[in-house]
Amino acid sequence: MFTEQSIKDFVADWYKKLDVHAPMVEVLPMLADEELEMVFPEVTIYGHAGFEGWFQRVIRIFFDEVHTVKLVEPVITGDTAIVKVVVQWEASVWNAPEPFSKRINADAYQTWEMKANEAGNPIITKYIVDGLTYHEGSATL
Repeated sequence: MFTEQSIKDFVADWYKKLDVHAPMVEVLPMLADEELEMVFPEVTIYGHAGFEGWFQRVIRIFFDEVHTVKLVEPVITGDTAIVKVVVQWEASVWNAPEPFSKRINADAYQTWEMKANEAGNPIITKYIVDGLTYHEGSATL
């Protein structure tokens, strides 16, 4: 069984791993496999293989990433949870042959579904980016 605090800690750890482009061996245990569905603005992916393909692509596009968690609101029901997350996402992107990179700065509104794994730790089963709100002066996707 997990708690509101364990979910908040999990969310902070998740974004820390995304910021440093952590190896898959650190990230995949945070995700369900067979039932995983992740809905991003550009694509919907399924399972560990789908996530790994997506992640390997985006870490070659975005750099200097910083995720700042602004809100984590879990509703826990037994060993499952629905979690509303708001994270400020900053990243640089360079599109060849442009002379300079561009900076994206946006708030990402998300809904996660989580469950407890066999050890009782939270894992993500569904991850939906509900929308992005760009900050003033931000580049866009």
